[in-house]
Formats: sequence, C-alpha cells, structure tokens
Amino acid sequence: MDGREKTGLLRIFGNRAIMAAVSVFVIAGVSASAVGCGTTEKNIEEIPTPLKDTLYVYNAGEYIDPELIDMFEEETGINVVYDVFETLEEMYPVIEAGGVIYDCVCPSDYMIEKMLQNNLLQEINYDNIPNIKYIGEDYMKMASEFDPGNKYAVPYTWGTVGILYNTRMLDELGVPYPTKWSDLWNPKLKNEILMQDSVRDAFMVALKKNGFSCNTENPEELDKAKQDLIDQKPIVQAYVIDQVRDKMIGEEAAVGIIYSGEILYVQDELEGTDVNVEYAIPEEGTNLWIDAWVIPKNARNKEYAEKWINFLCRPDVAAKNFEYITYSTPNTGALELLDQEYLDNKAVFPDTKELLKTSEFYHYLGQEGDALYNDRWKTVKSS
Repeated sequence: MDGREKTGLLRIFGNRAIMAAVSVFVIAGVSASAVGCGTTEKNIEEIPTPLKDTLYVYNAGEYIDPELIDMFEEETGINVVYDVFETLEEMYPVIEAGGVIYDCVCPSDYMIEKMLQNNLLQEINYDNIPNIKYIGEDYMKMASEFDPGNKYAVPYTWGTVGILYNTRMLDELGVPYPTKWSDLWNPKLKNEILMQDSVRDAFMVALKKNGFSCNTENPEELDKAKQDLIDQKPIVQAYVIDQVRDKMIGEEAAVGIIYSGEILYVQDELEGTDVNVEYAIPEEGTNLWIDAWVIPKNARNKEYAEKWINFLCRPDVAAKNFEYITYSTPNTGALELLDQEYLDNKAVFPDTKELLKTSEFYHYLGQEGDALYNDRWKTVKSS
C-alpha cells in the first residue's frame, strides 16, 4: 500500500526484521511521519510494562486509514499502540513467542487457521460487537472455512490474486490480453513478467494453470508445478512483492501478479496519463482471501480489542477505511455509502458466487505440507 503521510499523534511503528522469535521489543511513540511500505522514522523506547488504558494492535503496514486510530481514541478514551508487520511469516513468531503481547491482530485466512491449530487465539464475545451485523452473510460463511463456527475471526478485507496488465505494451508486443494463467508462459513476454516472490502465490499460479488445487499435497502435482515455474523462469523479469505496483506504474513490465486491492491505487496514480492497466482474474480460478481481526490468547485487554473490532465494523468507519486502503470491504453497510463507480469495478468487487466455483482459500497445511512447497520453491529460486 502507498506511503500516505500522517502527522500528529499517530502511533505507527516501522517494520522490523524478526531475527528470533524472542528478540523483539514493544515500542511506542507519539509523533511519526509515515514513509513507504508502512515504515516510520521515530524515537524508539522499550516499554517494560503495558500502558494503562491502552490497546495494542498489530497489523500489516499501512493497512488502515490512520485518521481512524485518532477517531477511536477520541470516541473511547483508549490509547492505541499500533505496530506493523511486513509479512505474516514475520507476525506469527511474535505472537507465538508471547514476548510482545498484542490485544488485536489482523492475519490472513491460512495464518488464522495455523494460529487456531496452535491454540494462539481466544473466542470473540459477539455481545460486545453489535456491528457484526454489517458483515455480509456470504463473507461470514466464507470465513467459516478457516474459522469453523465464526468464533475467532471478524472479516476485515477480502480480495483475489490476479494479473495486472498494460494494454499498450501488450499491443506493441502482439500479445493477447491475459485471460488464463497459462498466458504467463508466452515466450513473447520475455522480461515483461513480474511474479510474486511468495511460495504459495507462485505455486498457486502454476497449480491452477494445470487444473490442480492450490492446497494440493500431491507430490506429482507439485512436481509438475515446480517444473512449470522453472520453465517459466527464463522469461520472468523478477520475483517481487510490493514492487509490482510501482513497476507497473512506471511501465517497467507488461504484466504482474498482484492483489486486487492494489488496482484502484495503480489506476489512481495513472489518472491523467496515457498509461492504461487492467486486472484479470484467470479463468482457471485463483486464490480468494480474507483478512480478519483476531484476539490472541494472551491478550491483556480483550474488552478493548472487541471495542476496536466493533468500531471498525461500523459502516461509516468501514467506508472511510476502504476509500483509504482500497481493499474490498465485506461490510454491507459500508457498501451503501460508497460511490457506485467503486461497486461497478469488478476487479475490486467481483461476483463471489462465481469466484467460489473455481477459486480457493489457502489452507494451513502443517509443517509437512509446508515443507512440500518450501523445498520445491528453493529449487525454483536456485535454478
């Protein structure tokens, strides 16, 4: 997400490399100037004990409208210490180790599944979250795939993984606009493809291309996907993550794998230029994902966490947040407040019923399942 600047009493802390699960600090400050990818420059101090009347939140970098933090503090009198992580793999060991205690965290579906299996979460008291009624029934049903009975997680955003493409560049290359994952193996796209530097996302592309589940643990199917990724590698420009959107904005590549929530940002940045980009959800299906708020087992301030979740489920708050982060909201009340142009954008709000016919959530596969992917990914990256 983009580096919008916020001044004032915003407590947003920089992404930190997690060198070991126990080698982390709780940091706090009251004045920050946000810089790219959710990082900040600030004075850092270790806090030996939790602050009174304080909610500790852990979320992905720049994954909230910072003005909402101020609003919550003003409305409730609760201070917010808001810390950020860059990846879910960075977040998990922090929560698992328990050296830094957070009251509310926002992971993705498969990571929530992993946290549940390892007894790291506590049930949410929905009596304290009356605004849960605004989370659409379809999204609660989808969330039950990784949170059976919807006991532990409240959907925050959702979306897909798809192909962002530059129409002019493809026209010049004589390449049809992509409609399938297999289109990313076209040799005419040499040095024009940006793949996600993520084991599950990269393998999802190759697995779906072949009609396999993105959660398969079948060695033969995974070997086929591995070989396809190796075969594709000579025409791939780079494996990246956040850089996809910036490279596409700069016309440094013709196609890139990207999360659907980025399309509005990219299009907004290109407004007024002659650069046109579009987003395609491939016919073979894709990864459908939900990020949700959860409460760690060791949270000190569960009541504050539930107030936070309830606040973010309020339609006006959810609508304001969507307009800032541009990731699809599951909040039906917020949808009624958004401009129709947003709702008509099928890249941002596709038909979920159609998506579910071919698309899947990632599931946590356990250590053995993860090893099946990770070992093959190492081979792909080193080939």
